[in-house]
Amino acid sequence: MLGLVEMLAREYMKLNPNVAIYVDGGGSKNGIASLRENEVDIAMVSRLLTPDEIAMFASENQSIGLSYLIAKDAISIYINPANPVKDFTVDELRKIFTCRINNWKELGGNDHIINLLIRNPNSGTYYYFQQIVLNGEPFCSAATSESNINKLVATIAKDKYAIGFGGIGFNEGIEHAKVNGVEPTEENVRKDLYPLSRYLHFITLKQPEGVVRNFIDWTFSHYAQSLIKQSGYVPIWNITY
Repeated sequence: MLGLVEMLAREYMKLNPNVAIYVDGGGSKNGIASLRENEVDIAMVSRLLTPDEIAMFASENQSIGLSYLIAKDAISIYINPANPVKDFTVDELRKIFTCRINNWKELGGNDHIINLLIRNPNSGTYYYFQQIVLNGEPFCSAATSESNINKLVATIAKDKYAIGFGGIGFNEGIEHAKVNGVEPTEENVRKDLYPLSRYLHFITLKQPEGVVRNFIDWTFSHYAQSLIKQSGYVPIWNITY
């Protein structure tokens, strides 16, 4: 969510030059920790809060937090355009990312080891993929963890035998594979046809006020949602242009 919210913050500050918004990354887990410590006004989270996180909010802040859905996204499977394998079942992805399938020939591709790339454990995308695709199992120990999504995408763009995952808003030099025969398009994500769809959230500890509330409300505006669409994500509203 870092790049998306940085863009939204820049646009909001152009419209409100007396407001300064600082946006930082590090993953959903770090955002939630900063919110608990009252270091930030809003946490960017690409997954649901865990029961433990909700319990900590309740015990430490007498609040379970408030969630705002700002956009819809999907976990897309990134492959190199030269890779002949273009479609995966969820079961195949589970086996790939837990080392049960480790050669492309097992999937109808070339006889070559699968080079796995994953996000770092603080990432909401990492957590979502592990819970939804791997059913909570640990990732393959042979996988390379990338803290930066741009590095992950750049590596796959150069490596015919690499595979990774991330949001649908990244396209430079990579191809988005089908999952269960369904492409991760805006229409398929909006209609919940694509199996790895998710929402992107803003989380606050309490009812926001002042400029914090105004910024959150602005992200639901037609203009902000159109910017979200232009960035490659799926807006909450059905914007047709």
